[in-house]
Amino acid sequence: ATYIFDSDRWGSRFVAALARARARGVEVRVLVDAVGARYSFPSIIGALHHRKLRAARFNRTLLPWRWTYANLRNHRKLLICDGRVGFTGGLNIRAGHVLADAPDHPVLDLHFRVAGPVVAQMTIAFAEDWSFATGERLAGPAWFPRPAAQGEVFARAIIDGPDADLHKLRWTVIAAIISARRRVRIVTPYFLPENDLVAAMKMASLRGVEVQLVLPANNNQILVKWACDSLLHQVLECGVSVYKTEGPFDHAKVMVVDDSWTLFGSANLDPRSLRLNFELDIEAYDEALAARVHTLIDARLTCATRITREALLGRGLARRLRDGVARLFIPYL
Repeated sequence: ATYIFDSDRWGSRFVAALARARARGVEVRVLVDAVGARYSFPSIIGALHHRKLRAARFNRTLLPWRWTYANLRNHRKLLICDGRVGFTGGLNIRAGHVLADAPDHPVLDLHFRVAGPVVAQMTIAFAEDWSFATGERLAGPAWFPRPAAQGEVFARAIIDGPDADLHKLRWTVIAAIISARRRVRIVTPYFLPENDLVAAMKMASLRGVEVQLVLPANNNQILVKWACDSLLHQVLECGVSVYKTEGPFDHAKVMVVDDSWTLFGSANLDPRSLRLNFELDIEAYDEALAARVHTLIDARLTCATRITREALLGRGLARRLRDGVARLFIPYL
């Protein structure tokens, strides 16, 4: 399952790999969000069907009576192999993520490989989405083999979406920040926080917790960047450290608390991800994993600029007005 699956060179290679798997007798299902499938033309769905692969669009809203559901997108990025190994994170399937090819619009990202019982939870999320899109029910050992423990990391998938009564991801993030004792580090491409998230970050910082927020200096959504800049003073004024990384657009989504708890997956810190999108993140309790993520964040910060409250307030009137106007559109971003 993916949000974006482009029909470019790398998308075609991915389709070819899936076709080879099917030729080996592997059951293959591909679910692409209906909006994400239109990011390239022609849609990759045609190429998948041409190879006789089972593929579907999630939540098609072309018909007028479905327009009210147009904002409910499947933003999950899931690759599950034999029900035992899974991959999730921020990666979409498109050429921009392959930095070795020097793409016109390079994207830096972070993706994770997981194994063990948590993969069954990922499969449940995919199976429910597939059933919604196609009516086919995935069941049996081919899809859900007996879970086997792998390693010593405690982890679980947080499956969230507009069909849930409780915004689980939103409250998980807030609870983690409120519970922090020493350090919180957040990397996200889109930071449009609601008041309760800002309050949690403020309270953590004011009680002596080191709070770092890492954002991209170059953003592929310019309105989001402007709206974000109009909000940063809220966290800067209470001691949160804000950094903006130079270079390729940083699409990574990861959070570390107290050197032992890590959250990673598809969700951004904006109302769209935390209220409207179907998302899946994984929380893991492991000091070794947290240390590896800290190393990745430290590497990001070597090419980052720290944003100060004085510099933010020193923007010209035209820029502040522009950012303020963009802020009005946050519910639609």
